[in-house]
Amino acid sequence: MVTIKPFKAIRPDLKFAQAISAPPYDVVSRSESRKIIEENPQSFLQITRSDALFDDSVNQYDDSIYNKAKELFKKFQDDKILIQDPEASVYVYSQTSKTHTQNGIVCLTSVEDYIKDDIKKHEKTRSDKENDRTKHIDVVNADLEPVFLTYKSSNDVNTIIGNIMKSSAPCLDFSSNDNVNHKLWIISDKSVIEKLVSIFSRIKSLYIADGHHRAASAAKNGILRKQKNPSHTGNEPYNFFLSVMFPSDQLKILPYNRVVKDLNGLTANEFFDMIKVSFNVSELKEKNKEPVKPHSFSMYLENKWYVLTPKGALFDPKDVIASLDVSILQDHVLNKILGILDPKTDKRIDFVGGIHGTKKLEEIVDSNKMKVAFSLYPTSIESLFAIADNEMLMPPKSTWFEPKLRSGLFLYSLK
Repeated sequence: MVTIKPFKAIRPDLKFAQAISAPPYDVVSRSESRKIIEENPQSFLQITRSDALFDDSVNQYDDSIYNKAKELFKKFQDDKILIQDPEASVYVYSQTSKTHTQNGIVCLTSVEDYIKDDIKKHEKTRSDKENDRTKHIDVVNADLEPVFLTYKSSNDVNTIIGNIMKSSAPCLDFSSNDNVNHKLWIISDKSVIEKLVSIFSRIKSLYIADGHHRAASAAKNGILRKQKNPSHTGNEPYNFFLSVMFPSDQLKILPYNRVVKDLNGLTANEFFDMIKVSFNVSELKEKNKEPVKPHSFSMYLENKWYVLTPKGALFDPKDVIASLDVSILQDHVLNKILGILDPKTDKRIDFVGGIHGTKKLEEIVDSNKMKVAFSLYPTSIESLFAIADNEMLMPPKSTWFEPKLRSGLFLYSLK
């Protein structure tokens, strides 16, 4: 059973929303952030990636960077670019891309629920990333980027969301530069908020779709502040973190594709011979190069596409981890043949979000930056639920959710 809570969001004035809206801090590099900020000085990356405002000679975890983020967050508020709502509210948030719409709730969720695993995880986090965002939250004294959560769809929640969207005008309505339309509605009616709180108190679990490091950092910050507060009650702002929740049946999961720098010393013929031990291989002549079903892989090598399908009992279908497409590829091709033992640390592999399509994979290989590319079938939300419910972890880069959340649209002060 999960706890949700209204809050007084700090939001951009409508006329600044498009400019402030930015990609999440962890999907852009320091140099990419710098370029975005140079082109758009109001980008929220100034605050989430303040390291981009410093020369590369300055360590990205230097105290001066966190202090700069704090300074700019205050300046954005002083300049009325960011304004805090007067009443504690819950918000309806709608994202619409060219082919997809998802409607969800913006609210606070509970650190205690995260610790108790009522907010379920499916990815391992890195301590350096955790420490970075924990310090960012602590110094800025605000939770600036939401955790992307999902839940098993509820008709009651859908009805409330639908009624709000029909009966009132959004307080934000704009399209970001990735061609996604964003709308935000305020729910300040206490009776509606209480109804939502009651509905979610009967929902067994929330699941992290994206933002494992953000959630872990918010929880860590809450634990540290609790330890320092002898008068802790459980109601302090640090006991909650900023979240966006979408129902599972509205999520769009794309594959996370792989590109590899070389064939591990093998010729193309030797590589094919080794693959054919475990996979049926045929040339892919269809115009659509993406796999059309689970346990089927598209491979691009030397200007040609191929379909790989596992032979026989290559994996145990009852094993929820081993039967993931990302696991099959990792265990039987990337590791066994190409010598990539740890995809998190091996410099010979890179990952390309499915939003970029197979043309992007062709471009990367044809440029000779990489030797071979693999396009995967998307991981299902049912697999994510099964793995999280069993307190297991997915391999790295198993899911790509689209559209991504944007940063800067709703912020949570810990004051």
